[in-house]
Amino acid sequence: MKVKKSIKKSIAISIFLVVFSGIISCEKDFTDIGTTIISNNVFSTDKILVDIALENKEVDRIRTDNINLAPGQYGQYLLGVYNNASYEKLEASILSQVELATNLQYTDKSYGADTTIVSTLDTVFLKLPYQATLTENEDSDPTYSLDSIFGNQEVAFTLNLYQSDEYLSTLDLADPTQISNYFSDEEFLTTGSPLNSELDYPFIPNENDTIFTVKRRVSDNSVYDIDTIKITTTSSDVPFPFARIPMDEAKFKTLFFDKYESAEFSSQDAFNNYFRGLILKATGPDGSLISFDFNNRTGAAFNPSIEVYYTNTVVVGGTQVLDTIKKSNSFPLSGIRRSYYKMGPSPSISNEQIKIQGTAGSEGSITLFGADNDNNGLSDQLEELRLENILVNDALLTLYVDQSVASDMAPERLYLYKDYVNPNSQAVLQSHVRDVFTGVSTFGGDLETTDDGEMKYTFRIPEHISELLNSETDYNPKLSIRALNTTDLILNDTIFRPYSWNPKMVTLLNESPNNGVKKAELKISYSKKQD
Repeated sequence: MKVKKSIKKSIAISIFLVVFSGIISCEKDFTDIGTTIISNNVFSTDKILVDIALENKEVDRIRTDNINLAPGQYGQYLLGVYNNASYEKLEASILSQVELATNLQYTDKSYGADTTIVSTLDTVFLKLPYQATLTENEDSDPTYSLDSIFGNQEVAFTLNLYQSDEYLSTLDLADPTQISNYFSDEEFLTTGSPLNSELDYPFIPNENDTIFTVKRRVSDNSVYDIDTIKITTTSSDVPFPFARIPMDEAKFKTLFFDKYESAEFSSQDAFNNYFRGLILKATGPDGSLISFDFNNRTGAAFNPSIEVYYTNTVVVGGTQVLDTIKKSNSFPLSGIRRSYYKMGPSPSISNEQIKIQGTAGSEGSITLFGADNDNNGLSDQLEELRLENILVNDALLTLYVDQSVASDMAPERLYLYKDYVNPNSQAVLQSHVRDVFTGVSTFGGDLETTDDGEMKYTFRIPEHISELLNSETDYNPKLSIRALNTTDLILNDTIFRPYSWNPKMVTLLNESPNNGVKKAELKISYSKKQD
């Protein structure tokens, strides 16, 4: 079990910039002005540092399915093992439905009644195209380099393939009126033994895995021909790298091949009920974590799939070979998918380190405006600022990276959202910070490096601060900070949805004075009507 680390120190208000003025004619009431900066003989401007407190936030589970998401929003699906002593170990596995191949039949030709067609299974394997970048070399032929791989690529993780015993559905089977959802801590249900030909397959990503050969065999099992298999893009003839996991031909023949023209393969629904999905289960003490794109737009050949190669031998009169036909079928890993993240254990950390780890790792929690010493349900500092009747011009939340912890996997961007406790049900409601709706780019959260080499993340949240100052209730929700996931920026409504396929991680410094100029801070720039 993960242990939640709390940080209770906070910073006193510090007014540090003197009043400056200009000449702008304005007699409007504060509440109608928004966050426009005002500076004249009616208003004065100033800045303050607001008390904040950061703590580590436990993440028990996140949603990992693609249900109710539009195409292109599925994200990247992670497979493999990542082990870093500063963070939680992650074993990431995938369950996907399998799409029935179109026009599935052993042969598309008709022969006489005295002929016999013998179908010989040549090979069957799981194809996993990597994400890769073509590199043009002046002194040699162009090659691909692999992208989106994290961890130790010199160490193999263990991969096994299983048939799923779990029926995946877009509707909750216990309550069909509700949309189904699947979470990261729900382990897969398997049936039967592994489907890969080599048990505990040692998986190491390799950019040179671009070409392989298929021995075509006729009815007497002799080699009829040898095919060279590769995939290329429309813009380059350079073979594209992909992983190939050999599957157990005998098991596959019984499970798939012998049933091609059976009722189980008559429709996608019948097939989904018969073969409920393929599980890619990764385990091991260490290795690499690979992000695979299951919705690649380059072409069907670049999507993960089960590939089947077989040869039909057409025999007349029991002995004479009339024809030999090469055949292949592709079964894309498509439909409903979900991930299983085996996390832990949690590392031992000090109370001044805020661990942000993607997937189901950990997040940070931020309390604004300090303590409630009079126990009236509202921060004392927030109460004082409400009495000042100020107009917020800007509000910058700045969080520095603890660079004493390796940051080579620091997220390019973090995301901020709200955790609000419903006073009636006590349920925790998660929603977007209103500032993200004013502009994703101005909202911020990007990783920055200062001129002196310091790394930090900055969020602009003037709308959120104005909302708190203008409220007459005890409304002051905690803010949560996480590694950005692509679905975080789906802003169809105010509800925040806890998906995550981002495996990146970073350690942030809290608000302790021990962190000096790199302590976490919230700086508010405001205008105030002069007496």
